[in-house]
Amino acid sequence: MASVPAFAPRRDEPVFARLAIIGIGLIGSSIARAAKELNLAGTIVLADRDAAVRQRARELDLGHAIAETAAEAAVDADHVILCVPVGACGEVAAEIASELKSGAILSDVGSVKGSVVDAVSPHLPEGVSFVPAHPVAGTENSGPDAGFPSLFLNRWCILTPPEGTDPSAIAKTRQFWEGMGALVEVMSAQHHDLVLAVTSHLPHLIAYNIVGTAEDLEAVTQSEVIKFSAGGFRDFTRIAASDPTMWRDVFLHNKEAVLEMLGRFNEDLALLTRAIRYGDGETLHKHFTRTRAIRRGIVALGQEKPETEKLRKD
Repeated sequence: MASVPAFAPRRDEPVFARLAIIGIGLIGSSIARAAKELNLAGTIVLADRDAAVRQRARELDLGHAIAETAAEAAVDADHVILCVPVGACGEVAAEIASELKSGAILSDVGSVKGSVVDAVSPHLPEGVSFVPAHPVAGTENSGPDAGFPSLFLNRWCILTPPEGTDPSAIAKTRQFWEGMGALVEVMSAQHHDLVLAVTSHLPHLIAYNIVGTAEDLEAVTQSEVIKFSAGGFRDFTRIAASDPTMWRDVFLHNKEAVLEMLGRFNEDLALLTRAIRYGDGETLHKHFTRTRAIRRGIVALGQEKPETEKLRKD
């Protein structure tokens, strides 16, 4: 076993006796690594629809057992986490419903919550609690090899339990994520989707568009785009390298909030366009000064390191 990460203590007693993780990508494999190393679960069972991914999970020794199906993984599990694209959550919930035992807690890790609650709730058996979760953490990499146990350290994990959810189920889910070093916040699914439309979904849409625009420019070759990429464009390419299936589902399942934010973005962009066209430096300076303060606030909250620290580390 790998050495225990220094960021969190290994528990004497696990939070859950049996944990099932369905989907062994970046998030799923990171949860498995952290839960195993920190004794957050007595037994960890993983499943994935891709046989090659299941085989790689065995080679990496990510869990105590690898199930052939999601339903098999869910048998007798105290906590089941759906680490699949948000568009697949309802289908997987239907598949495992008959195997979920009374008292079990079902969760997920998707970055859209309203549509997931709507898709999963009809399949919940009596006595099973649904506590949706969204760890606001990740990289542009995917697959079982991409995970690492400290992925959630000092990152927010947002829980969006539907009204009437058993408080003890919420508390245990919080305890599990805090055991991996995450900072936990609880809010409604609707509010989560609006907040994430601003902080994550719209930036990803812009990044995909900007990188696509650069590729389509006939006057600039692809080699020049790569060779002369400044820091800002490199950041966009990192974001735009994210899993296309996951982000397709995000935009389709949070379209109302994304369209609202996109409308506001287009209005603000029109103001900046006019300022540039008519040489209105004062408007540009005021806008850039205001947004600079937001960046400093993110650094102050520990959600990002200052550029000087990054340079020293590199």
